[in-house]
Order: sequence, then C-alpha cells, then structure tokens
Amino acid sequence: MPAACEFPFAAVVGQEALKTALLLNVINPRVGGVLISGPRGSAKSTLARALAAILPDDAEGRRPPFVTLPLGASEDRLTGSLDLQRVLAEREATFHEGLLAKAHGGVLYVDEVNLLPDSLVDLLLDVAASGVNIVERDGISHTHPARFGLIGTMNPDEGELRPQLLDRFGLCLEQEAVVSVRERVAIVQQREAFDRDPQAYVARHEADQAALTRRIRRAQRALTEVTAEPWVYDHIAARCEAAGVEGLRADVAWHRAAQAHAVWRGATTVSREDLETVEPWVLAHRRTTQHTTPPSQSGTPPPPGGGSAGADRQTPAGSGGHGAASEAQGQWGAMPPVTQKSVSVPAVEFPDIPAETRAKQPASVPSSRLSSKRLGKGHQPGQRRAHAEAQRPDWFGTLIDNRGHWPWRRLRYRRARTGQPVLHLILLDTSASTLGQRLLGRAKGLVDRLARQAYAVREQIVVLGFGNDGVTEVLPRRRAPKDLLERLDAADGGGGTPIRDAVLRAARLIRQWRRQDAGLHVRTYLITDGRTRQSLAGLPSLGDCVVVDTEGAAVRRGRGRQIAEQLGALYQPLPETAGVMRTGGQR
Repeated sequence: MPAACEFPFAAVVGQEALKTALLLNVINPRVGGVLISGPRGSAKSTLARALAAILPDDAEGRRPPFVTLPLGASEDRLTGSLDLQRVLAEREATFHEGLLAKAHGGVLYVDEVNLLPDSLVDLLLDVAASGVNIVERDGISHTHPARFGLIGTMNPDEGELRPQLLDRFGLCLEQEAVVSVRERVAIVQQREAFDRDPQAYVARHEADQAALTRRIRRAQRALTEVTAEPWVYDHIAARCEAAGVEGLRADVAWHRAAQAHAVWRGATTVSREDLETVEPWVLAHRRTTQHTTPPSQSGTPPPPGGGSAGADRQTPAGSGGHGAASEAQGQWGAMPPVTQKSVSVPAVEFPDIPAETRAKQPASVPSSRLSSKRLGKGHQPGQRRAHAEAQRPDWFGTLIDNRGHWPWRRLRYRRARTGQPVLHLILLDTSASTLGQRLLGRAKGLVDRLARQAYAVREQIVVLGFGNDGVTEVLPRRRAPKDLLERLDAADGGGGTPIRDAVLRAARLIRQWRRQDAGLHVRTYLITDGRTRQSLAGLPSLGDCVVVDTEGAAVRRGRGRQIAEQLGALYQPLPETAGVMRTGGQR
C-alpha cells in the first residue's frame, strides 16, 4: 500500500497524550525521542507510521522521510558502511549512507526497540541527541547531519529496556490496554471505513491533515522565539530532585518539551500548563521516588493518557493500591516488611555448570571445586568464539592497508576478543522464613561478595528479590558496583515465597538478553531457603545456575536440593549456615 494510504493521523480515535508527545518531538527533535510502551493493539505503530504523512516538506519541497529500523539491522546498516566495490575499482574509500542519514529531516521508527542489541540502541540515542553521525574506520572518518524525530515502541511483556538506555529517551508514554466501550466501537467503525476504500478515507481527512502540517511548520519556525522565565528552571529542578532522577537529562528534556508545547499552542513563553502537561512523560521512566502531585495541580485534571500509567505503577496506598495489597496478602500471606541488615560471609566462588549437564539432575558441589575457577573466568565457549572470530578476515582493514595496490600485499584478520561478556543474575529470597537466625542478612552478605567479585573483573550484575509483594528489582542490569550494601539493606523481607514467578521472570530476561547479545554468558544464583510448596518442575532451564541453600532449621526439609534438581542447577549450601544455626535462635 502506498504511503499516502497509511491510516490518517488526524483520524485516530483518542490517544491525545500520545499524539501530543509525537508532535512535540517533531517540532523539536532535540527533545530526544519518544518511547511508547504498551500492549499489543494499543495503536502504537499506527500513530507512529501515520505521523509521516503530516510532516512539512523541507526547504526544497521534498517530503521528509519515514525510515524504519528493522530488528536484524547491523551497525553498518544503521550508521553507514564502506563501499567495497568503489574501493576495488577506484582505490578510494567511500561510504554508503546508512539508515541514520536516510532519516535526516524526517522520522526514524524503531519497533520492538527493547529487542534491539544494546549497542545499537545506545548508538542510536547518541546520534538522536547530537544530531550528528560520525563513522570512523581505521583512521578514516565520515560525518553527516542526522536530525530526525526518533520513535520507539515496545511491549513490556516481551522484556524491559535497560534503565541506562531507557533514560536516554526524552519522553516515555505507557499506554493502557483498557479502552472504553464507546471508543472501541468508534475505532472499529473507523477501521472498517478505511479498509473499504483507503484512498477515499484518506481524502476525507485531507483538510485536517493539512491543518496539522501547517501548524507543525509554524511551530518549528517559531521555536527559537520561545522564552522561559527564571521560575521555570527552578520548578523543573525542584521537581526532578523530588522525583529522585539521576543526572540532568530529565531537566534538559523537560525544558525542551515544554518549549515545544508552548509553541504548539501558539505561545511565546513557557507556562505552568506546558510544564505540567509534559511532566509525566519526562519523569515516568526516570522516577526513583514515590510520585507526589505538586500543589499547583490540585485544581487541574491530569493530562489524558501518558501520565497515568507511571503514577499508577507507583501508587502507595490509594484506592487501587489498597486492593492490590489486599490481593497480595491473600495470595502470599503478606506481613509488614521487616528490615534486616547484611551480615558478612566468607568469600565463595562457584564453578561453571558444564553445558552437557544442564537441565539434568545435579549433584552438590564438592568443596574442593569451589575455588577451582574465579568468578567470570574459564568460559570455554567464549574462548572458542573468540578464536573463531580471530580467524575471520577484516575486509575493511585489508582494503585500507592495501590502498593503491593490486593484488593485495597482505590480509588483515579480526582481533580476537579478550573474553566473553558475563552477566550475573541473582535471585534473592526475601520471604518471612528467611528472617529467622539472620539468614536473610547472611544471604545479603553473599550477594555483596558476589557483586564485589564481579566488580573486580568489570562484569555486569542484576539482583531481583522475591518475597512479600512478588518479584522486585533490587539492582537493575549494570556493571557491578563496588559497594552494594546500601541497596541490599533497603530490601525488606516478609511474606511468602513466589519462587515460580522469580524463575519465570529470570528465564524471560535471559531469553531477551541472549536475543540482544548471542555471546553473553549469564550465570544465575538462586539464593533461597526452599520454604515453599511451589514446584519448579517443568519450568525453563536457567542454564548456568547455582542454587544456594540458606535453610538453617535444626530439622532440614532438603527442598533446596530438590529445587536444584528441578532446575538442572548446581547445589551449594550457604557458607557457615550450620554455625549460625547453633548459635542463633528462632525469633
């Protein structure tokens, strides 16, 4: 179907918040892009693709491009690549334009952005923020402008975007799956009319589409004239500090989005209305503290759509939160959270589980093997991949080395990688049964040990806790920090043991990470006392996994070993658990 027959932007029913956010990003691409998070069927792709038809023509009368970045794209296809044929024929190094160059002046659309490799997402966001793409290969540099409106969509059920990359998007809207009956009827009726005769349907909306285009053009031209009084900067800084956002990206994106909103409504000065409209879109994905509504909003209805999801997700104890808490209490036997500080434990090192024994019944780990390999070392599959990589020719380097000479004097090979990237995924049982004998504190001490060891070799780590309220993120995926004690001590304990949810979430995360980086080695640590009636039989294998048994009762149930067998994991008791059991006491 031709581009002119895409569903018209002006005809989309509802979704006013999302429409506004997309238009603001077109008016000022330096806002940093829009990330649309929502379930299937929430008009994410429809609106993103419909935007292309209302973009104003450039100075030469050309329609701005709408470029889609496919999931399987390589870095060369995104940034541009060396024209090998030109090098061979004319002995010159020239570049083919990549998708970033083709999107200049228009929109770059990324569907399922959470499934892209992190390296591509990071590169993409860098260029979107700077407006310039720099391609460098062995001393040759090519630079070109790349200013475009960036739109990314994702379904959170298929995996989250890493927090470091999430923060790079200027605005984030979380779409609700709930649609009113009236809207559902209107959407179906409009879609049926479009499908019967797309060209006639588009023609009926031409006037509305043209009006949007003219308004966008006026806003783009007037953007540089928008001013902000000093109180605007104070307001943004105070709200960002109250939200606990890290860094200054939120402040900058908020100011740019508020300017675009002001000029969109025809004003020349940023007002409180502009600030409050874009606030939820700027802070939804960056907030680290509980949401608080500023006094100035007491008489103002919340913006439609975009800001509600982020607030609902963090509702403490309102009408919706109380019901959720009651449900959790009935399901997991919830109790008031209890804080337990970390307790130091001896250093412990775990061997890799051989690939051929995964998903089979394991034995416990002999103590003589505990120090046989350092954390993150000895991954033979990674070494084999590095060796294979080193045998592949580096065609670009070869062409540069032999410039002007034919036949070639020598062939350059790729450098071998120094090691395989390693990610440590830690599942920490924080249920009520781990509070006795300070076992939760000792388990936290073990997590801190593992984090310190990973820090020493610059490896990544993720910590998920599972207890009273289900599975919670203690530490998002990042390079292991030097000190994790503060975050660990803040993780409360209590309630039952939702261990199946923890394992299922871990398996989903591992699948997502491996799609993004096939060479990633994930080592999983399930630290639990096994005090649960849930069976893990039939759940996906977690691959290289160790079950650390923290059970400290005088009469042991032995569930930790059973859990390890069901997961095809290695089994290891928590160091010095027995000593704690003798000297401790049941609370």
